[in-house]
Amino acid sequence: MDNMTSHDMHMSHENEPPHNMMVVGEKSVYLSHLPMFMKPHNFQVILEAAFTQGANSVQELYVKDRQANPKVKMYTIEPQDSFKLQTLFEPRPPARSSFKATLFRGHLERGATVVDGFKNFDVKIKRVIYAQELDGTRTKPDKLTYLLFGRPGELFLAHRITTPPDFDQIISVKIEGHKITEQELAGGVEVVFLERPNTAAQRLKEKEKLKGRGHVTGAHQFLNLSVEGVTEFYFEEGELASEEGSFRTTREEKKAGF
Repeated sequence: MDNMTSHDMHMSHENEPPHNMMVVGEKSVYLSHLPMFMKPHNFQVILEAAFTQGANSVQELYVKDRQANPKVKMYTIEPQDSFKLQTLFEPRPPARSSFKATLFRGHLERGATVVDGFKNFDVKIKRVIYAQELDGTRTKPDKLTYLLFGRPGELFLAHRITTPPDFDQIISVKIEGHKITEQELAGGVEVVFLERPNTAAQRLKEKEKLKGRGHVTGAHQFLNLSVEGVTEFYFEEGELASEEGSFRTTREEKKAGF
């Protein structure tokens, strides 16, 4: 206690298990927290980040590793610092803007490999794209609903998670019918597939083309979109099947190769 600073005392109260995240993107890097409905993991969070070692960017090294391993869809990070997940997006500006992490090629909870040079690197948060507590108060949409994020030319859909049973999914997409702009992405774009029920079995899949309705936060008009699924980087159903979750692989996960 004699040698403990006020910062150390604050951090000691943030003793939580690591909030593991998956990584997508090459033009920009995006992190998606791997959520469950049980505390303290009951948050869906998507962030734009930068990878550095001190003052030097190591983002290009991550991209090269990804390009050298095209069959590996999932890259994940394990924070080395202990912190409450909320500090990455609350208050405004957030209390925490960076943390130390280790990068894995594959799902770090399922036999992944540490990427060379990324044992204890710096993750700097550039932007909070989406952050929502999964507290059981939100109404689950009847129709298949996603959040669009990324950059023009590199777009992803993340399934909106609400209440159990539910599922997590991130899939890269191509979109026609409207040229999505940086400004629209910054404001937030919701995409709803009105002809699909909101179930894991009916989710958007690779090489599938669907008509979707886009809506930019704060805008009054809807966008008619033609959406094609490209690469499904992540799909998880079992851990979001109930408030306790299940670590058994579901039928849909087996079919998808997860």
